[in-house]
Amino acid sequence: MSCARRRKRATWRAVLVATLGASAATACTDLSDYSTDDRKQYAGCVVAADFVLAGVSPMTEVCMTLDANQLQTAPGTISSTDGRFMATPLRPIPQVWSDPLSTFNFGSGRTRNLLYMASPSPDAGGGDVTAVVSLMENGGAELRLVRGAPALDGSDAGASPSGPIFAVVPMQKVIGGCRLLRASNCAPDAQPL
Repeated sequence: MSCARRRKRATWRAVLVATLGASAATACTDLSDYSTDDRKQYAGCVVAADFVLAGVSPMTEVCMTLDANQLQTAPGTISSTDGRFMATPLRPIPQVWSDPLSTFNFGSGRTRNLLYMASPSPDAGGGDVTAVVSLMENGGAELRLVRGAPALDGSDAGASPSGPIFAVVPMQKVIGGCRLLRASNCAPDAQPL
């Protein structure tokens, strides 16, 4: 057998093993406790620190619904007080679930990290936003919203006409979460959710 043919077989074996490993890792953990319902949804304020915030007001509150039984098809929605997202579906990327990227991990205290896309409301402008949902070991969730990057000269003229977005939103399940969404919940003197 030629070297080229052996390399091709080895490559296919590696892809198959990685895919099966990713599928097995995805199927082994019961995530049903992370699902929300009509009574409780995830809610939280963006982290108002310049080094992890771009293109989003520091007074923005975000709400997320999640169906842990539908993570690969219809995982949930996000809404925000700035009007950028209004019950916007989190859209799965089908190929991710068959790729080792489905097992990506960063930081500690995370049970699972999930990668989705979300389309801002037409009034908010701009292109799709990448949504990284982290299911936290403490029962909460963390949402990262990412779009574009600043130009190499440091200006905000990124790939999107509306500019780059970067926001980190630590969330907890809250009774009435999405119905109680208000920017005032994120004011410096607001009571914790």
